[in-house]
Amino acid sequence: MKWLESNLVVIFWAVIFGEVIGYIGGTLKQMTWQPMQIGVMMAIVGVIAVNGWFLLSRDDQTSKK
Repeated sequence: MKWLESNLVVIFWAVIFGEVIGYIGGTLKQMTWQPMQIGVMMAIVGVIAVNGWFLLSRDDQTSKK
């Protein structure tokens, strides 16, 4: 259950940060802002990054024991 909760938190904050950064970047570049596309993309990237980081660090810890 802890794994699911941590991934939900990551998805939530990745979407929030993605929306803010996408809005600012879109405004600076004079581009259209597509909130749904940015939110979904950042949620996927955030989950992959956090789980990848966890799996890579877990392998280092188990090999040292």
